Amino acid sequence: MKKPLSILVLSILPAFALAAGNHAGGHGAPAHGMPGHDMSTMSKASSPTGQPGDPAKVTRTVELTMDDTMRFTPDEIQVSAGETVRFFIKNTGKIPHEMVIGSLAELKAHAAEMKKMSGMQHTEPNMITLGPGKIGGLVWQFDQAGTVDFACLIPGHMEAGMLGKVKVS
Repeated sequence: MKKPLSILVLSILPAFALAAGNHAGGHGAPAHGMPGHDMSTMSKASSPTGQPGDPAKVTRTVELTMDDTMRFTPDEIQVSAGETVRFFIKNTGKIPHEMVIGSLAELKAHAAEMKKMSGMQHTEPNMITLGPGKIGGLVWQFDQAGTVDFACLIPGHMEAGMLGKVKVS
């Protein structure tokens, strides 16, 4: 009885993690909290980029893929102000990729920090890092009309064109 129960528990655990919108980082180092690394600007509540969403209030799911051509598909997404979106993300590549939501200025600043601190691991609600062939999700509420950016901040990926936009109307 123990073996079937443990198999059942292990098989549904990823579904709970995905439903909650949480994720584990993937750069292979300790989580944020490193000296000199301040992520508070990347996930502030009620910022122009939005805020972590409540999984119970998701209005739709957007499927997104990341690949080794350094592209997101789709790379432009339309949402309404106030909408809570679940991003269902798949890394179809053979190397790690990530999706980080923020303003272009925040993303560029964080990408520069990542170049200095290789091996960084993300644990913020606006970020997900996925290994090759892995899937995951995050839930985000878009509060205000405007454009919200997302990018892969693994060194060299954003510079190679791994960026996208969420147009909030």
